[in-house]
Amino acid sequence: MNATAASGPRLLNRELGILAFNERVLAQAEDPDMPLLERLRFLTIVSNNLDEFFEIRIAELKQLRLRGREPAESRAARDEIVARARRLVERQYALLNNTILPALATHGVVIHLSGTWTEAQRAWAERYFDSEVEPLLTPIALDPSHPFPRILNKSLNFIVELHGQDAFGRKAGVAVVQAPRALPRVLKVPPEVSGAPHGVMLLSSIVQGFVDRLFPGMTVRSVHQFRLTRDSDLFVDDEEVTDLREALQGELSQRHYGDEVRLEVSAGIPDSLVGLLLREFELDEHDCYRVAGPVNLVRLQQIIGLVDLPELKFAPFEPAVPAVLREKDLFAAIRKRDILVHHPYESFSPVMEFLVSAARDPKVVAIKQTVYRTGADSALMQALIDAAQAGKEVTVVVELMARFDEETNINWADKLERAGAHVVYGVVGHKTHAKMAMVLRRESGRDGTKLRRYAHLGTGNYHPRTARLYEDFGLFTANEDICSDVHEVFRRLTGLGQRGTLRQLAQAPFTLHEMVLASIRREAANARAGRKARIAAKVNALLEPTVIDALYEASNAGVRIDLIVRGVCALRPGVPGLSENIRVRSIVGRFLEHSRVYYFWNGGKKDVWLSSADWMDRNLFRRVEVAFPMRDRKLRDRVIEEAIEVHLRDNVNAWLMDADGRYAQRKPRKGGKRHQAQMELLARLAAG
Repeated sequence: MNATAASGPRLLNRELGILAFNERVLAQAEDPDMPLLERLRFLTIVSNNLDEFFEIRIAELKQLRLRGREPAESRAARDEIVARARRLVERQYALLNNTILPALATHGVVIHLSGTWTEAQRAWAERYFDSEVEPLLTPIALDPSHPFPRILNKSLNFIVELHGQDAFGRKAGVAVVQAPRALPRVLKVPPEVSGAPHGVMLLSSIVQGFVDRLFPGMTVRSVHQFRLTRDSDLFVDDEEVTDLREALQGELSQRHYGDEVRLEVSAGIPDSLVGLLLREFELDEHDCYRVAGPVNLVRLQQIIGLVDLPELKFAPFEPAVPAVLREKDLFAAIRKRDILVHHPYESFSPVMEFLVSAARDPKVVAIKQTVYRTGADSALMQALIDAAQAGKEVTVVVELMARFDEETNINWADKLERAGAHVVYGVVGHKTHAKMAMVLRRESGRDGTKLRRYAHLGTGNYHPRTARLYEDFGLFTANEDICSDVHEVFRRLTGLGQRGTLRQLAQAPFTLHEMVLASIRREAANARAGRKARIAAKVNALLEPTVIDALYEASNAGVRIDLIVRGVCALRPGVPGLSENIRVRSIVGRFLEHSRVYYFWNGGKKDVWLSSADWMDRNLFRRVEVAFPMRDRKLRDRVIEEAIEVHLRDNVNAWLMDADGRYAQRKPRKGGKRHQAQMELLARLAAG
């Protein structure tokens, strides 16, 4: 039995795996022990994930169908995918309406909908509508001289049924009103108006409450929200492109108007209006989601920031700065030994200091860095700009194809170039996903001055904000072999030529896949020889067929295998005669598990690799990725404990997969101790 037979069609695995992950996230929102506003946050995270799921994954399946290239297995899977997505959405709104909103109301957090306004609330909403909203609205009647307006991706819109005649004698029918994008979707209502300490109103309620003002003399029969999701993937022809940035800028301008994929409408909308919208957008009934509440739950996350109730949120924490990094001379500390940091438990500030101090240090002559996601307001990018303006040699490999961050990265590339930095975009057809930074410093020694390299390698992005939410590792090192390899990878990205041999790093698309397969097969050979063998890995996704087959073979050879796969996993554990020695679990908690760790027993040598790469086709063959070994024994053992062993003990946030691919949440035994990996690490590391 091979991987494909055991795990089913790959498209089915991927799409249903994404939905299964979001079901696990939604279970966090359903957990009554979770702080109430955090439950709301998890609910909105699911909605955000589903938006991307439709924009990218479902859009891809639709494109295959339109081109007549849809595989038979994906045609069979489509109905199951749609049905499961619909059940997930229904669970969301049921949880919101029946549990979260009533519970919030008991704490004075109330959403005032237009149908329940008091006179004071209506007067307040009316003043806001007149002064802030109405001047920005453009009602569009649908008739031969007013065609259906272009609807932006994921924008808030209203379809209005009208009756009567206007000043020109035109008979009323249907109109569309598009909500202004410049206005906040959630508004704080003064307590004296609200009657509750934390009252809010939705912009959608205010527009609906006064939409009749837009059609004077007409009768508004009904008004309903709708939202359209479009294909948001960008296409650049690798063979035809001559200027990647220019090509992307052309594509970005059209992203908001990609092909239609999903229609969301408020419950109670007449079938006639749904039919009109579906015809206009060339969608089918199965593409329509009728929802019992706001059509965009993501916007409700704004409530969390507007409400000052710490008891309804996770307790704040301050990430620790490791003692070794508190020294005044950061470079001297790195020269002494390799230094490991584990975010978000340990602070991201040393990574920022590494680059900010390099920009200011007169001994630093050059800085090189990869940029995948860094944010629109980044102190790290500003440090690179400062360094370039100070005359240092700054080279930045900017990945322009980082999905949904393309525009931000183009803007940074432009600013860096204007500051005098060397900006390159990696290799067309291979996203640069590796996380690397290198500083070259001219230092004095016994033999005079020489250039010394310092490197930082990570499993996550150079993004200070997400570093407080995503779990990742980073390594500072001055090891000459590793730094030489980092230099070589940068050379491959910026120049041309045949690849050289790397001393320590494994790099995709060249040697990383080979290293993983060889390591798995070595464990299998050791097990067959009667020696101890073990494999453990922590990744975001596992889909690559040859890696899955190798793991099945290792299991049959007797290797104990523990896989911590947060998201999609095509491997099936516990299948008799195939994967009896494999266990798969997913950890879903306060922080997003994001690090990639590969652990092989190797006869007691304990090979441990940290990487930017998941075990997926795209990471191993179509991206530039690196994996770097933990050479220091203490750091290696620390990674094994903090990335692997503590999560294997988790019986609160862990979900175990069965042989059919279903997940069940692990629970502590009656009277047994609760183990919550993230909270244990928070207590252990953030305390310093």
